[in-house]
Amino acid sequence: MVGEAGRAELLSSRLRAAGSATEVRCGEQALEQVAALSQVDTVMAAIVGIAGLRAAFAAVQAGKRVLLANKEALVTAGPVFMGAVRSRSATLIPIDSEHNAVFQALPADFGGDLTAAGVRRILLTASGGPFRDMPLERLPQVSPEQACAHPNWVMGRKISVDSATMMNKGLEIIEASWLFNAAEGQIKVIIHPESVIHSLVEYIDGSVLAQLGNPDMRTPIAFALGYPQRIEAGVNYLDLAAVGRLNFAEPDHARFPCLGLAREALRAGGSAPAVLNAANEAAVSAFLESRLRFDQIPVLIEHALAAVAVAQLRDLEDVFSADRRARDCAETWLARHAALADERSLRVSA
Repeated sequence: MVGEAGRAELLSSRLRAAGSATEVRCGEQALEQVAALSQVDTVMAAIVGIAGLRAAFAAVQAGKRVLLANKEALVTAGPVFMGAVRSRSATLIPIDSEHNAVFQALPADFGGDLTAAGVRRILLTASGGPFRDMPLERLPQVSPEQACAHPNWVMGRKISVDSATMMNKGLEIIEASWLFNAAEGQIKVIIHPESVIHSLVEYIDGSVLAQLGNPDMRTPIAFALGYPQRIEAGVNYLDLAAVGRLNFAEPDHARFPCLGLAREALRAGGSAPAVLNAANEAAVSAFLESRLRFDQIPVLIEHALAAVAVAQLRDLEDVFSADRRARDCAETWLARHAALADERSLRVSA
């Protein structure tokens, strides 16, 4: 699969010249077709953002074993996506380190009922990103380069910014709700700067089971590829003596308002999480393009959640409709914000 038609044709011509019969495909429809091929039994869905939703959904509808790294599939289309998982008897294994950790810490025969499994709550750990200790008054001056410099993980720019705002953890709250049939109040976030404990499950008898490991995505990927067996991942083994100590703290909601916005969207249900995600994608893009300050990302998201009416989700088209409405709302807000900034600049100059 190649993302651009021109590059796909170039690669295809070079392969033909070399005598290769390899087929090169391009575009979203081709991606859906590949995900649903009869020859394919396992699909890893790892395209960032809502762009990966259709292909992941095609794999689920084809009843595949889906290794899900694309959290937006569940955030934006939770009821539709999980409905297809059940009706098509697909197998869903989370690849996000946090949800993979929860998956490992739940009973092997977990059937989707936390109460029946004796679970009190799920605890999602978060590093806190690069700004967990930065004075709040300095956040408006944060640059894209600073936001993308995660202290523990090597990630793409969009995900790195989400980690810095902790929207990444907000999206994971929504994802965990759908993956494990958990109520919003059964999911807690705790800051754990070392990123050694990837998440925990607390049981009603007081036991807390955690999955630990070095911050390396090869571990959850290997777990999902080998499940229910364990396979070699090629990672460095965890040396707890070298780590020395593990720290924990409650998240600062004044510093990370995106956590509260995500919970608000989850409680609202319907299309609200899709609006949250779309507004966040628009805000992060604007920030990376220096059109928006870092501290204004949650402001834009909150505006979209208030301005775009919540609708029922019956199918993917409802999801994409909500996504478009939220992006239009965000772009209108950004344009108005830019105009006001220009007006203020002219007044200062005058």
